[in-house]
Amino acid sequence: MERPKRHTKKYSFRQPDLKELRNLTSYVLDPLGFKARYGKLLPLLTTQVDEGLMNTLAQFYDPLYHCFCFPDFQLLPTLEEYAHLVGIPILDQVPFSGLESIPTSREIADLLHIDESLVKAHMTTKGGIQGLPSDFLIAQATVYGKAMSEDAFEAIFVLLIYELVLFPNIDKFVDANAIRIFSVLNPVPTLLGDTYVSLHLRNAKGGGAIVCCLHLLYKWFISHLPQTVAFKENKGCLRWSTRLMSLTNDDISWYDHAYDGVQIIDSCGEFSNVPLLGTCGGISYNPILARRQLGFPLKDKPNNILLEGVFFQEGKDPQGLKARMVRAWRKIHKKGRSELGPKNCIALEPYTTWVRKRASEYLMPYDYLRPTPLVVAGPSTISNQGVIDDLDDTWTSLLPQSFKFWKRRYDRLAKNKADMEAAYKREIKRLRATYLPTSRASRDP
Repeated sequence: MERPKRHTKKYSFRQPDLKELRNLTSYVLDPLGFKARYGKLLPLLTTQVDEGLMNTLAQFYDPLYHCFCFPDFQLLPTLEEYAHLVGIPILDQVPFSGLESIPTSREIADLLHIDESLVKAHMTTKGGIQGLPSDFLIAQATVYGKAMSEDAFEAIFVLLIYELVLFPNIDKFVDANAIRIFSVLNPVPTLLGDTYVSLHLRNAKGGGAIVCCLHLLYKWFISHLPQTVAFKENKGCLRWSTRLMSLTNDDISWYDHAYDGVQIIDSCGEFSNVPLLGTCGGISYNPILARRQLGFPLKDKPNNILLEGVFFQEGKDPQGLKARMVRAWRKIHKKGRSELGPKNCIALEPYTTWVRKRASEYLMPYDYLRPTPLVVAGPSTISNQGVIDDLDDTWTSLLPQSFKFWKRRYDRLAKNKADMEAAYKREIKRLRATYLPTSRASRDP
């Protein structure tokens, strides 16, 4: 019997032309210093996004739980993952809210090291918001780049990246929101907020243009895919829909040790989860569903109150959610190993059963095709029977890896062993050839 499917929606993504920004990278005099000051922004300029993959991913967005729901697992971008990918820490302060005052020409001139008269001459309004033409700023960056005026060049260059890559809005225009976010120096919550708000809004409208930092969302998703799916090994010429539907929770690369010492932002203020303010609205996201991605187990069905979803679109906020969200970010609640226990990165059966039920209720957008299962080295979903909470961290962090992971590791170790044995034999032959004739000659009468 054929499984019922959810209707797919037509999405598109805004992909700005980054050619001129890439050209400006030649004026970055100290790439390591630039990374230390502004994060890992340069790699975003050269990230090649597969729009077919992203369009397919968007079909899995679950508007109830604000995550991507697959047949037996969930994935959702987190504050901690976005912070790691862009190399910018999350500050313990209220992020961009849109309530900040519009920066004056004097403030913009000081921020960008540009003469105030030039700022005033080029200041304009598009889409009801003030800003500067990107062509003007690119020309200014080029002048400072050629003059090797590092501070001025980097300030303008980074602002251009913020507008054109991180917070795309109006083509060839750097708006006041990008300037305010740049000056606040806490962009990660806004980046994640834009991702969720845009996905949620377009899902509710039945499709359309998803406007967020596509390069960052792409890098996040690719980081969780097995290499055989993510890096072009598609010998059967399978569609992305088939390739993603064939994945199980055993295939996902769940955890990066870069998060070993990270404290998770678990909730804020009065909210039982985390409210996020983007440039076009606000939404809540559920860190409790992402604990496995940060190294902690998912043991049981989450309490519904922890998944309480809120959403508003900018300009349509009858409940006053924006003000409540701003207040909530003044009281950030974090959790780590002392609250969540030892890291073991597993999913227990009660949680997985709940996910499968949700996937069945919400339906999947594509045919549910799974390959014939291989023998798996160790299950990533286990029952409550005999669970030991304080298993060795190193061993348990490897539990959820798929058979392919273990096969690759075995093949690599076997090759290393063979190489070492061959090198050992070559060294023995060399030593015999060098020293054995001499030692025999010394013993001859």
